[in-house]
Amino acid sequence: MWAVVLAAGGVVALPAAATAAPAWETASGSQHTLADPDTAQAWGFNGGGQLGNGTIANSSIPVPVTGATGLTGLRAIAAGGGGGYALRRDGTVWAWGLNNVGQLGNGTTTDSVVPVRVAGLTHVRAIAAGGGGGYALRRDGTVWAWGLNGVGQLGNNTTTDSVVPVRVTGLTDVRAIAAGSFSGYALRRDGTVWAWGLNGDGRLGNGTTTTSLLPVLVPGLTDVRAIAVGDGGGYALRWDGTVWAWGRNNVGQLGNGTTTSLVPVPVPGLTDVRAIAAGASSGYALRWDGTVWAWGRNNVGQLGNGTTTTSLVPVPVSGTTGLIGATAIAGGGGGGYALRWDGTVWAWGLNNVGQLGNGTTTDSVVPVPVSGITSATAIAGGTLAGYAIVSDWDWDWE
Repeated sequence: MWAVVLAAGGVVALPAAATAAPAWETASGSQHTLADPDTAQAWGFNGGGQLGNGTIANSSIPVPVTGATGLTGLRAIAAGGGGGYALRRDGTVWAWGLNNVGQLGNGTTTDSVVPVRVAGLTHVRAIAAGGGGGYALRRDGTVWAWGLNGVGQLGNNTTTDSVVPVRVTGLTDVRAIAAGSFSGYALRRDGTVWAWGLNGDGRLGNGTTTTSLLPVLVPGLTDVRAIAVGDGGGYALRWDGTVWAWGRNNVGQLGNGTTTSLVPVPVPGLTDVRAIAAGASSGYALRWDGTVWAWGRNNVGQLGNGTTTTSLVPVPVSGTTGLIGATAIAGGGGGGYALRWDGTVWAWGLNNVGQLGNGTTTDSVVPVPVSGITSATAIAGGTLAGYAIVSDWDWDWE
């Protein structure tokens, strides 16, 4: 539910059989074969099919997200409270896991332990996951949502759940989306941010605590390039490299050493930021120098800085020699994830059901490598599970 939208954090037919992998012959005589291109791996809790591998057994190491013939050709992945979502290059969206309120968007309320297609969605360019449903941004700039809607998180001016995607009312020209447990967010091409749904603690950032069934403007934000959402509030990255936050701040989620704010406030000390993400009660920022910074709750090592001391201001995510060379970040329910330039994935924080993916169930207050992943291209964090898109390249030299 804290997925990065950088973009980050909430389907009926099985995938068709993959076509033969293409091969290219170079001038030097080598042959480059793409085997199972851009597939998904998942690890952690699986009691409701969150790993999408056809079982309900937890896994402390990555396992393939599968289907009748596999799920390939992926360009984005997102994770919610009860399952995962994947966007294929053909513009279709696939989902797996719990479906009691229509989270899978396939017209049913039947759980699925393998990916199923979200009904009626085509030409999708980005996805996000909330606590009880999913969101999709189409290439025409419209936003669509499905699943739980008790407090207006579908943004269609009702409180009726939907088992198929419905359009978020009034939003056009959107370039990015994000989702919290009970709220949705959109970044328009003009650099403004819009939010809808539950507004306790000011998570809609519009100066009130009034829930909204329709998108409302988050005031005071301009030139925004990316957004992310935690359990009780939002984050915005501006083009000048600064980060802004709003909403609940009981454990320092806003990173500014103060109390809850109903409108965006700057996260101090952060400059030259290229990406942001959010955990349940922690914020994360990736700077252009490849370092990761975190703030907020830290009782199980969510900040990855070698301690369990909560911080009201950003601190560097560290390790034996520090975490450097990161190119993407994601937040989970009890920790964070980082993708490095070399294709490896690193995780820290809570690990009671294997969500760190390192073959143990021992929490870690510093980043540890996720086992067996060396060619990841994207990552996402769910409540109790981690996800990655991997590209398996097979070089055959002649």
